[in-house]
Amino acid sequence: MNGSDLLRYARVHRAGAIVVGLSVVAVLSALFGGTRISLPSIGSASLSSGVPYRQELPLLSAVFLTAAFGGSMTAHEASGAVVSHRLHRAYFVALTLVACAISFGTESLAVGAEHGVVFVRSILIWLGLALLSVRLFGEQLGWVIPMASAFLLIWYPLNWWDWTANPASDPFSWCAAAVSLALGAAATAATPWRRRAFLRKRG
Repeated sequence: MNGSDLLRYARVHRAGAIVVGLSVVAVLSALFGGTRISLPSIGSASLSSGVPYRQELPLLSAVFLTAAFGGSMTAHEASGAVVSHRLHRAYFVALTLVACAISFGTESLAVGAEHGVVFVRSILIWLGLALLSVRLFGEQLGWVIPMASAFLLIWYPLNWWDWTANPASDPFSWCAAAVSLALGAAATAATPWRRRAFLRKRG
């Protein structure tokens, strides 16, 4: 596997469309991220409370990244050789790094490096949840678990678990990112053929 293999793989696995989507989200956050979502908060007596769009937009970036798992060749590739899985893993990691770079750069220019780090951290947390959702519900439903978590953050804002509002140095939020990515990686690795092999060994 070399750089040209990775580029060819990216061209046939929606890389262009995914990067465009990620860029659109980053620009929207830069331009309109300070606008508050006009939703009532169950955890607050004020019906006018809300959170800035900037805090929830990373969810879209995370879901866009899971589009890398779709395509007409998905079923064939799932049963492919080790080299094929290694290529897909390298592609997905590279795509995630591009998403983080675009998001951090745009947010840093718009509102500062601190917000850029928080935005990237939110992408990583929601990406892990999105990968878990893809494994549980299918490639088209990577948004289910991230969206469920977003409802909690919107309706109960500014609590200790709110990784979208905690400062860039908050240790809990980074632990949440590590746990989420670990769950997502484990879910991605648990392909049907690996599960069957594991059950055969257990049997």
